[in-house]
Amino acid sequence: MSKTNFAPLKLFITGPTYIREDVKEAAFLPEFGHRDAENDLRFGPIRENLNKLAGAGDMYTPVLFLGSGSTAMEASIRSLVADDETLLNVSVGAFGDHYYNIAVANGKKAENLKFDYGQAIDMDVLEKKLAEMKPDVVAFTHNETSTGVTNDMKAVCALIRKYNAMPIVDGVSIFGGADLDLGNSGAAMYATATQKSLGLPAGFGIGFISKEAEEKAEKVTNKGHTCDITKQLGRARKNQTLTTPNCTLANQMYVQLERIVNEEGIQSRFDRHVEMRGMVEKWVEGLDGFEMFAPEGFRSPTLSTVLCPAGVTSAMLKKGVKEALRGQGYLMDPGYGKLNTAMEEAGRRLVFRVGHMGDITPDMLAEYLGKLEAELKKL
Repeated sequence: MSKTNFAPLKLFITGPTYIREDVKEAAFLPEFGHRDAENDLRFGPIRENLNKLAGAGDMYTPVLFLGSGSTAMEASIRSLVADDETLLNVSVGAFGDHYYNIAVANGKKAENLKFDYGQAIDMDVLEKKLAEMKPDVVAFTHNETSTGVTNDMKAVCALIRKYNAMPIVDGVSIFGGADLDLGNSGAAMYATATQKSLGLPAGFGIGFISKEAEEKAEKVTNKGHTCDITKQLGRARKNQTLTTPNCTLANQMYVQLERIVNEEGIQSRFDRHVEMRGMVEKWVEGLDGFEMFAPEGFRSPTLSTVLCPAGVTSAMLKKGVKEALRGQGYLMDPGYGKLNTAMEEAGRRLVFRVGHMGDITPDMLAEYLGKLEAELKKL
């Protein structure tokens, strides 16, 4: 085997994230045929545990899409927005814009309602737009990875439905780290992925699809093949994937979900994420010139975004703090590139992010924050 110079780093970025050793070892479990009875032994428990973790009850069918969260999001656009319909996308950051860009790339009639970086959805502004535009479908981000803002999913979905539109939701960076109560959320389809709060490698997009969404998709044309949720649902109900899955990741997913549900416990996992958010908030309070970026009451339990003092540049964060921590065995997140570029050009203070999702523990986070603080003080 050839030698490599890959650095063994502890990841405190916002995805991909830290993977436990037992999850890594699960990659060595036996391969299997994806149309064989062995498949049921993996995907049966996977689908059952996904529904438990989402609080979906019997209201949604979980589907695994080969790819990423973007794959599941694109499937929701292709399958749920007809050619003669309009989509309103509601964005509170760069990943909110992503849903809009996917819609436009697929030729959909779409508008993008944007809120300022670091702010949650303003319900009054959204209501005015809904009344004016009367869209058929509304897409929004549950947890904005670029800003650390969490929107009130139930309230937003309820408002959307007040205007007879269908809500579709991007929950890529929060699923597995917070109580969704998806069965009572009002979302028609909820898209997420493996590589963030589930603490798994990238490779599957995950879609929770309601009966309402399935019935609409049956009437929509030009859905493609892998983006056709009706085809995906047919295979999912047989505990299969539409096309050949990553069997290695399926083994890892089986092990990880069994551990989350039956060993750590779902509520304990959610409580741990809330505890770590509180740790970062308290830590930031003790840093001169730094403050939390997201407003109180809308802060993500899976990642925190911190506003830097005036004068701190992207170069300082990337070439200074990030590389200094790399030398100590940590991968630091110097802020989402597009966000900080826009903030810098506007003469605004920059941000950096702290990922505390998945299987990061409070002890691991405390150690990292101590190292990060030492480097920030050098600024």
